[in-house]
Amino acid sequence: MSLLSELCKDAINAIKDNEGLYTEDKLLDALNPIIRKDMNKREIRNSLIQVALELTTDMEPNWQYVAARAYTYELYDRVRSSRNLEDDKNLYQDYYEFIESLTERGLYGEYILKNYSRDDILELEKDIKPERDFLFNYSGINLLASRYLVQDYNRSPIELPQQMFMGIAMHLAIPEKEENRVYWAKRFYDVLSSLKATMATPTMSNARKPFYQLSSCFIDSVEDSLEGIYKSLDNFAKVSKFGGGMGIYMGKIRALGSPIRGFKGASGGVIPWVKLFNDTAIAVDQLGVRNGSVAIWLDAWHKDIPEFLQIRTNNGDDRKKAHDVFPGICYPDLFWRLAENDIDANWYMMCPHEIKNIKGYALEDFYGEQWEEKYYECVSDERIEKRVMSVKDLVRLIIKSAVETGAPFAFYRDMTNKMNPNKHNGMIYSSNLCTEIMQNMSPMKIQKSQILSDKDEYAVVEKIIPGDFVVCNLSSVVLGNIDVCNDKEVEYVVETQIRAMDNVIDLNYYSVPFAEITNKKYRAIGLGTSGYHHMLVNNKIHWTEEEHKSFVDKIYEKINYYAVKASMNISKEKGCYELFKGSDWDTGEYFRLRNYNSSKWNELKELVHEFGTRNGYLIAVAPNGSTATIAGTTEGIDPIMARFYLEEKKGSIIPKTAPNLSEDNYWYYNSAYNIEQMWCVKMNGIRQRHIDQGQSFNLYITSSYTMRQIMNLYIEACKCGVKSIYYVRSKSLEVTECENCSA
Repeated sequence: MSLLSELCKDAINAIKDNEGLYTEDKLLDALNPIIRKDMNKREIRNSLIQVALELTTDMEPNWQYVAARAYTYELYDRVRSSRNLEDDKNLYQDYYEFIESLTERGLYGEYILKNYSRDDILELEKDIKPERDFLFNYSGINLLASRYLVQDYNRSPIELPQQMFMGIAMHLAIPEKEENRVYWAKRFYDVLSSLKATMATPTMSNARKPFYQLSSCFIDSVEDSLEGIYKSLDNFAKVSKFGGGMGIYMGKIRALGSPIRGFKGASGGVIPWVKLFNDTAIAVDQLGVRNGSVAIWLDAWHKDIPEFLQIRTNNGDDRKKAHDVFPGICYPDLFWRLAENDIDANWYMMCPHEIKNIKGYALEDFYGEQWEEKYYECVSDERIEKRVMSVKDLVRLIIKSAVETGAPFAFYRDMTNKMNPNKHNGMIYSSNLCTEIMQNMSPMKIQKSQILSDKDEYAVVEKIIPGDFVVCNLSSVVLGNIDVCNDKEVEYVVETQIRAMDNVIDLNYYSVPFAEITNKKYRAIGLGTSGYHHMLVNNKIHWTEEEHKSFVDKIYEKINYYAVKASMNISKEKGCYELFKGSDWDTGEYFRLRNYNSSKWNELKELVHEFGTRNGYLIAVAPNGSTATIAGTTEGIDPIMARFYLEEKKGSIIPKTAPNLSEDNYWYYNSAYNIEQMWCVKMNGIRQRHIDQGQSFNLYITSSYTMRQIMNLYIEACKCGVKSIYYVRSKSLEVTECENCSA
């Protein structure tokens, strides 16, 4: 058999073909015109990969698995070369020596060998399943190899996929008791390597390495002072340096023209500070790979909102632009009630600093009915200067920006705070970069510096009282790759991921000390889901049929039940989070607000009251861009963009298809742009009842949508209990996905 035939036969074995669509002859026919006699094995294999990708269509989607198998064998050869191994060497043997070698070269962290004996590692080696390297489609294995596998100092791959998964698992199991550590490492490996769950991109990339920043995103609240602003800017720079994205709440910053130290008209408002964050995102890039990522949040009643809405638009004064910042607006329910019932009503925008000076309270510190009462109290006070627009005109500005730029993101502050399980100890002002993390926030307090002397040495000490600096620790259950109707499987995967994320809190490297304080105080995690549309198709459910509503309600209640139960069990073993006492978890309010009153839930409520929960926050659904690609599933909770499309990356064109696409399920995959978006909003509301934080939820609009129709989507989201809206996507708008929260 010729080398070409051998490689083709081997690649075709990647798929089961009962219909004769994928044959060696078809592959050879496509290859023959481009094969030359003098081509070596690597060149032939690369040609095979390219031809298999060109053969991939929505009618014959599995050619991408042929390409993936060939790519994987090529990866094996590259790893052999970088490790100087013989051609017949089993790459998955001698796992202890592999870890020892990478540790000596500074590519693995020393903590692996310090926490696992040789016998432990030999036992774990037996659980490695090399055949799982062939679960990936081409996009998945290509992305994994280029961005996640450990490379040597010449940028050559030195690690294989199953070694990566086991390395991550071993790292995540370190906080467990010594006698349980190997068991949990095996379990973490099993779930991750079978693609039933994924960890967030920073965890996938950095676990097992000497440097291990494992969290995705951070959120900071900015104090209205020069010191506070620059300290937050410093925090952002440090987070960005190590690959994290940030959400910044600037609702406490005084507005344009407000007084500074009594001098009227002195303040330049929010926009100059927004531009500073914009420039820092560019200057302090994420490990030299891409610009830093930051979302800036402002309240809808802040006096600088009209200018803030134009920071990314293409018209207007460029000196007031911040094109690399993602703006977000925090809406009270009142705003959307007026939009629905009295759109010509006046909307009053005020300076938070002026309100605090005159009224003695911060309006942004309230929510719900109490906020509305304070708002109208401020409106009636003639001492407070107002900027007045009709609700209609402000909605026009919001939608114009959303259609043109995809933003502002939306945060529904009243519902978020009403459902906050830790409202006894704080307030949620805004969300993160991807609109799914919603946890208590507060700005730090900077006190005056002191000069300390010891003989001839002087030290300037700055005392900072930390606020709540939010950290996002994420992972996702891949709904499309598990049987969601199998309770045992769902519980197994959910319980595994809750423990893995809880361990991230203790393992994490914190570039900002305030993040560590908050993270260990609340022990907040965010279990998410990817493969939502994939799951519906697996269960033969159309997006817009009634069964969708009841089905998803049951699935997410099930996920939440097992998540709460898992956190309670870890609390029983290791202790509850510091602020559990008096929380909604403790009082039972969490369960009452969600109408969890079955005997099963009541029993769990009593156990939670007795033993606590390990984590103050549990569930948050991230966008899952990169990790969904690796898992071969649909992103997050969104419908697919198209059943089949071509993606251009670094000069090459890669075909993308909906997961497991076939004649049998073809019509269940309806494009997001063909789905009435009101359905998506309502599904989001149904899921939200079972999610204590938020969801990265996008709207998909076409040119046929009117401004009134788009406004109605925001109004319905408010009425359905939705907590946030991420991008407004249109076919003409290219939106860059956040990679930090790819859980």
